Amino acid sequence: LNYTSHKQSWNGNTLLFRVHLAATITTMNWIKPRKLQQIKCYTSLLIRRTYALQKQLPVLTLFTKDPCPLCDEAKEVLDPFKDRFILQEVDITLPENKVWFERYKYDIPVFHLNGQYLMMHRVHMDLLEKKLASIEQRKH
Repeated sequence: LNYTSHKQSWNGNTLLFRVHLAATITTMNWIKPRKLQQIKCYTSLLIRRTYALQKQLPVLTLFTKDPCPLCDEAKEVLDPFKDRFILQEVDITLPENKVWFERYKYDIPVFHLNGQYLMMHRVHMDLLEKKLASIEQRKH
């Protein structure tokens, strides 16, 4: 997604954005900020997954919502490991994540490693280290 044109205007109380896709000539219709946020999220996830595949790093998915002080704490705890995985955040309150919301609404933060459940409520450093070491060993 390339923001080749960016225009803001007021329509009532709704701020609207016009976004152009670099890969196509056609222009998308006016997009509400919530939809734009979803597009940015999907683009970010695509970029991260592509980077992870190139670097062959595992993907650690954090199921979160805003606000989530426990999730913020967990991200701080993960900082020493940041070069060993790609962190992908999934906001469970978005409509397209309804399944994750129903599953984890009382348990965030929840972590999956390469699509498999890993831990919830807090970061278990020993478990994370063990799983990352196992993945790194298999690559060599």
